[in-house]
This record gives sequence, structure tokens and C-alpha cells, in this order.
Amino acid sequence: MPRPPYLRTQPVTRFTRRTVLKAGGTLLLSVLAPMKAMAAQILAVRVWPAADYTRVTLENDSALKATHFVVPDPQRLVVDIEGLELNPTLKSLVAKIQSNDPYIKQVRVGQNRPNVVRLVFDLKEEIKPQVFTLAPVGAYQHRLIFDLYPVAPVDPIAAMIEKGDWSRDPAAPIGTPGVPVPAPNPAAKQETEMPAMVVVKPEPPPTPRPAPKPEPGAPKVARMITIALDPGHGGEDPGALGASGAREKDIVLAIAKRLKFKLEELPNMRVMLTRDADYFVPLGMRVDKARKVQADLFVSLHADAFVEPSARGSSVFVLSEKGATSTAARWLANKENLADAIGGVNLGSHDMQLASVLLDLSTTAQISDSLKLGRAVLGEIGGIARLHKGSVEQAGFAVLKAPDIPSILIETAFISNPEEEARLKDNGYQDQIADAITKGIRRYFAKNPPLAKSRLS
Repeated sequence: MPRPPYLRTQPVTRFTRRTVLKAGGTLLLSVLAPMKAMAAQILAVRVWPAADYTRVTLENDSALKATHFVVPDPQRLVVDIEGLELNPTLKSLVAKIQSNDPYIKQVRVGQNRPNVVRLVFDLKEEIKPQVFTLAPVGAYQHRLIFDLYPVAPVDPIAAMIEKGDWSRDPAAPIGTPGVPVPAPNPAAKQETEMPAMVVVKPEPPPTPRPAPKPEPGAPKVARMITIALDPGHGGEDPGALGASGAREKDIVLAIAKRLKFKLEELPNMRVMLTRDADYFVPLGMRVDKARKVQADLFVSLHADAFVEPSARGSSVFVLSEKGATSTAARWLANKENLADAIGGVNLGSHDMQLASVLLDLSTTAQISDSLKLGRAVLGEIGGIARLHKGSVEQAGFAVLKAPDIPSILIETAFISNPEEEARLKDNGYQDQIADAITKGIRRYFAKNPPLAKSRLS
């Protein structure tokens, strides 16, 4: 005999539950209203386009699960994110794709099915995607990351040569400005194409500016010298923040570009930037880029912060094999080494042993040369700015662990100090810092001529 309808119990599901209770001989029907699982909330979306790769970040209040696949003809990256409902923040991703993005043409966002949002990236070329999650760290909550790498990675050597315009006089000593080459005169070309009856008096060629006498002891170099400049932080990692909102990553990139210009005005000198825009580069990759271009020097630029706003002064650091030379140096190294966690490294593809291996390979000679470079640069900076400490300090900075390249890390000033923050934002002061570092590098090479081994031309 079938049960009456009021005694039937529906199966318990995630969304509904209907039960029959018996109390005092009276049948009671208890119905719980449908319960809908709470969807994750997208808090922010960010896009970091760069020649190396484009990164898209979704920051959310809980961990997300995503699957992805690539569709050819035309090239598209499709990402399905579970446990998510479409909201205005996520929709704003569409407007954040820039027309000059190297890899993304546009993105489409939609509710593919209940509780699943689909992103479709229309691509400009074939890419190798990396999709991964990051646990909360620093000021960030959970992050879902899409890194879009080109199938053929950017060659730092080719990129440097393509962008370079250096003096190549092998007989000129380092530190001597090259003689400028007169630019073609478009007006003169137009005049030569005029009818023959028009007589045009040619302008005399500009007189080359004589090069000033080099400093005593300046070496003559028959090959190009390559310097790797490393503006710290970038992209997801803003670095230290000043009281007025200045970001370390912006300050040091501006100084690095000034320094690059000044160094490349010198003969036989060319510069590779580990990043030339606002995107994140892992610490190990910064070292790897310098080694790929066979850099003669590695200079990492930063702007320090401390818990007390009264802290001030510039510093220069090199690597230490035996521990930090001070508590402050150890604290700073630990803070700078957190860049990978904050900037966001895909642990699935990152060589976690890289740092320790490079440290094991580091030689006493490399650290000795780094100290010489650091002292030369610190001496010049001391002529234009207050020093936090009058000697070069040492600590275990991961970014200084290239075993075969003299490497220094410069803390240009304390961005957490309101007075020094204002100076760091000033174009004139940025120029002074760049000048001082340039002079320090010239002093270093005057006393330590680079080896005349085979290098890239």
C-alpha cells in the first residue's frame, strides 16, 4: 500500500530538505527553504601586459578552481571558473585589455552555466598559458593567475641589441662620451629632389664636439661592456609604499631608465633592463636574464621602507656567504626575498632549488668584485645624498646570487620617510642618483678593467 503524499520524504539534496516529524500524535510537515551555496566574490581584476608575457589576475575572497584549454584558428584561450557568478567587477576585465597588449586582442566574459563563469581570450598569436592559484599573502587575498607566454620566448640578447644605439669606438676609454652622429636632415633631402633650376646652397656639416679627456687610468676596451639594471618589484608586487602613495616599483623603474640612458652615452657600454615596464619578474629570472646576456655587472635598484618613518639614507648591499653584516641588512634581505610570494610565482614551473644552487656556486671572487663595485658606487652616492651606513653591507639577497657577475643592490633612499619620498619623486633627484651610480661604475672599471674575453657584439 503506497504511503500518503504527506508521509513521503523527498531525498535530501544540497538545495532542499523536506521532513515529517511526529509530535504528540500530530503529524508536522517541516520544510526548509531552498539554500543556495554562496558564490565566491571577485574583489579586483588586474592586467599586466609586457613583451615577456601578459598576466591577468583575479583577486577573490576564496580559492577558485579553473580549467582551461586553447582553441586554434583563430587562437583563443578558454577558461572556465567554478563556484563563481558574474558580477560587475569581473565584467570590468573587458575594458582593461589594452589595444597594445602583445598577446591579447580582447576578452569575453559570460555565465557559461550555473555557478560557472567562462572567459574567452581572443589572442594575437599562439601562446603557452599558465593558470594557477596563489594563497593570501601581504595585502592580497586569494588570487587566480593567467600568465600568457609566447611560444617562442623573448630573447633578451636580441631585444637588447634591437633597442640599442651605442657608441662602438673600441679605442675610446670607458667614461668618455661618444661623438654624436649628426642626424639626417630631411629638409636637405627635399632640396636635392627639387628641379635643377633651383639653386640651393648646402649647409655646412655640423662640427663634431670634441670628446673630453678621459679620467686618468680609464681603461681602453676593445669589446662591448654589458650592464644588467634591475628595477625591483613590478606588476603584482608594488614594493614599498610612501606616505603620499608613491610606489617603489614606479620610482626605481624611472631611475633605471635614466641610468640606462646615461650609461649608454659612454663608449662600449650597453644596458639590459630586467623589466622595462610595470610587470613582475621572479627573482631567479632576473638573475637568469643577466646571465643570458653575459652581463659584466648586475645592479638592482630599490627604495627602502621601515616601520619608523624617521629612518633615512642610501645604502649599497652585496651578497654574503656567511650571514648578514647587521640585523637591519638581514631584515631587509628577508623582506626583499618575499618578492616572489607577493609578485606571484607559479610553483608548478618554478625551480625551487635555483636560489640554493646559485648560492652554492657563488665564488669568493664574485663577492670580492661586488664589494669593489659597491664601494665605488656608495662613495659617489655619498656625495649627493645622506648615507644610512658609511660602508657596503652584506646579506643573503636572492637577486644577487649570480655566481659569475659582480652584483650590487642599491637602496636609493627610504620611501617610508616623507622627506626622502618627496626627493625620490623629484626628477632632479632621480637624475642625481643616476649620475652618481654612473660615476661609480666608471670608477670601478677604471681600477678593474673588464676581461678581454669573447663577448656578444
